[in-house]
Amino acid sequence: MELDNIEKLLEKYFEATTTVAEEQTLQAYFSQKEIASHLEQYRPMFNYFSIAKEERYTKQVPLKPRRNYYKWLSVAAVVVLTFGIYFGNLYQIEREKEERERAAYAYQETKKAFELLAENFGKGTEKVAYLQEFEVAKQKIYNND
Repeated sequence: MELDNIEKLLEKYFEATTTVAEEQTLQAYFSQKEIASHLEQYRPMFNYFSIAKEERYTKQVPLKPRRNYYKWLSVAAVVVLTFGIYFGNLYQIEREKEERERAAYAYQETKKAFELLAENFGKGTEKVAYLQEFEVAKQKIYNND
């Protein structure tokens, strides 16, 4: 009966559904001298856990003085950020200057086009004035009859 219970506990253990008490039962079973031969393969695993609990590290751990890497890292970050802001600002100013120059050039070209249009419109108005005089003369001729 106990062997059947141990096999069920092993299945639960490998499915990760055992409780702490059930795991302790398994450890107690595998720490015995006599266990079932087909379960012998699991003995080292459970014995390892019980041995590992008792191990202690006894050597002195040398603690190195902590270097101020964070301080230097923050200084480097500030330098990079400063250069980025400075050169980014210069780039932005240069870009705005080029944009203003292009806008001024476009304004001048548009102004020239409107002047040309106004000049040609003025010539057209003179021709319309001649037509108006012709129309007045025609009216006088037709109305006198």
